[in-house]
Amino acid sequence: MTPEQLSSAVRDVLTAAVDAGDLALPDGVPTQVSVERPRNRDHGDYATNVALQLAKKAGTNPRALAELLSARLRQVDGIEAVDIAGPGFLNITVSAAAQGELARTVVEAGEAYGHGTALAGTTIDVEFISANPTGPLHLGHVRWAAVGDALARVLEAAGAAVTREFYINDRGGQMDKFGASIMARAHGEAVPEDGYHGEYVNDLAKAVVAQEPGILDRPRDEQLVAFREAGYRLQLAEQQSQLEEFRTHFDVWYSERSLHDNGRVEHALDVLRQQGHLFDADGALWMRTTDFGDDKDRVLRRSNGEYTYFAADAAYYVDKRERGFDICVYLLGADHHGYIGRLKALAACAGDDPEYNIEIPIGQLVKIVQDGQELRLSKRAGTMLTLGQVVEAAGVDALRYSLCRYPADSPLTLDVAQITKQTSDNPVFYVQYGHARLASILRNAAELGVDKGELKPELLDHERESLLLGALAEFPRVVATAAELREPHRVARYLEDTASTFHKFYDVCRVLPMGDEEATDVHRARLWLVEATQVVLANGLALLGVVAPDRM
Repeated sequence: MTPEQLSSAVRDVLTAAVDAGDLALPDGVPTQVSVERPRNRDHGDYATNVALQLAKKAGTNPRALAELLSARLRQVDGIEAVDIAGPGFLNITVSAAAQGELARTVVEAGEAYGHGTALAGTTIDVEFISANPTGPLHLGHVRWAAVGDALARVLEAAGAAVTREFYINDRGGQMDKFGASIMARAHGEAVPEDGYHGEYVNDLAKAVVAQEPGILDRPRDEQLVAFREAGYRLQLAEQQSQLEEFRTHFDVWYSERSLHDNGRVEHALDVLRQQGHLFDADGALWMRTTDFGDDKDRVLRRSNGEYTYFAADAAYYVDKRERGFDICVYLLGADHHGYIGRLKALAACAGDDPEYNIEIPIGQLVKIVQDGQELRLSKRAGTMLTLGQVVEAAGVDALRYSLCRYPADSPLTLDVAQITKQTSDNPVFYVQYGHARLASILRNAAELGVDKGELKPELLDHERESLLLGALAEFPRVVATAAELREPHRVARYLEDTASTFHKFYDVCRVLPMGDEEATDVHRARLWLVEATQVVLANGLALLGVVAPDRM
């Protein structure tokens, strides 16, 4: 019996009591009733404070309401006992058979177990990397590549339709500097002082000349454009390739320059003007974002006719909403706190609800330590530690799991030696080893000819079995909460706790027969539980983009 099933049972009991005239609830029966796993198992398998919450509305005291509900709950199939604690808490004990049925539920659901419908019908755009196509992706992008992708996976598991989006900063002076830097290297000249100096620029120059042999014979102004565009394509392709290798896939690669080339900026200004928050002053066009809490109004078009970067931001937001997204999530770096107010105000100026239609989580910096030294610079990149370099040092699984394990708004230091060592005090190894151990048990069962057969759930009555079943029952709620709060790290912490609960179960509950011992229904029931646990660990690791290995 899952927490959701118990919650439904409590709502049914409340409804029956109201229909029978035994209870009056002027506001009606609540659509959600909280049912939690108590820390102390002496308090039963589950607990609810519904009597305390509803007593005042019902015109009675919590204890009396608890008595009324407990009498009815004891008649529900699968509920073994209901005790009243304190001022009116209901402690519920379910039967072994009802709890053991969860193993069948999980195994039959397979990859779908843990998925829900809390966000069904909601379309969400998650933009979690915005980068210039002028060099390799760096350490600052690595955290969002892992966390943003995990967040998208969790939101999808909660039922949302999610689009992962990369915003390409491909417009402005930096692109010309990029082209000039490549061109200089191709001619064997010094790179401009304010250009790009990493060794990768030399590689790009060679690649561009190889692709376009006559490029050096063109007029210099034509060369600049040609080197810029060819370098852009090559560098963007490298970014895309590295992210795919990091298991971070984007559905949309959105070009900033396309906003201007396709008239989306002018269109967005027309849309915003209709909302009444644009005004002209000193020959420039402004948005009165101070109407919605921004610290100052924002210029959209300067007096010289040039659009500001904020104009592109406005056009991009309007475009997202017109593409049908209910919620636009912008995952931004630690140096972008100032964007929260202006983007929220932008949404409000567009006629939207800034508390619903736009979300702007801010991530903090991450440091990578190897051999006691912080990894800082890459000679190839010139000024940064690249995503490829970090992945090479730590590996995809260790890096993704470790980055997703902590709240994104907390600074983070990762030691390569710690996150890659194969010991039980390394969380990613511990969880992956748990999955591999479960797979090994199932392989051994097959070799012994022991099939799990038909589940007899009432046989899963050992305390360790009950604890493990209780942990598996929590997975859907953990996923739903992670999606609701935009906190995928909750999945990682849950996996570690569940792996620990499994190892403790396995230490005292023999799953397979020994020697010439015949397999019993208890062995078979435990195989159901083992397979259910494997499903949950695999599904949880998949939400983090981490492999669930069958062997280690």
